[in-house]
Amino acid sequence: MNPNNLYSAPLDGATWYKSSYTASNDQCVEIAELPALPAVAIRDSKNIELPASRVSATGWTAFVGALKSGTLVTA
Repeated sequence: MNPNNLYSAPLDGATWYKSSYTASNDQCVEIAELPALPAVAIRDSKNIELPASRVSATGWTAFVGALKSGTLVTA
C-alpha cells in the first residue's frame, strides 16, 4: 500500500469506536476503519478535531497482536 494513500483517503462515513476496556476517565483512543482502503485511522477521544493517525490494516493487526501477546518492544 502506498503510504500517501492513507492520508488522501477521506474519513467521511467512517464509524469511530472505543475499546471495551476504555477507562471511566476517558483516557482513550478511538479507531475507525477507512472505507476506501484496508486501513484504520486512530484519534485521541478528547481531541477529535486533531488529525487522525492512519496505519494499514496489516500494521494495526500486528500492533494489536503484539499488545495482546506481550511481545510489543519499546525503545
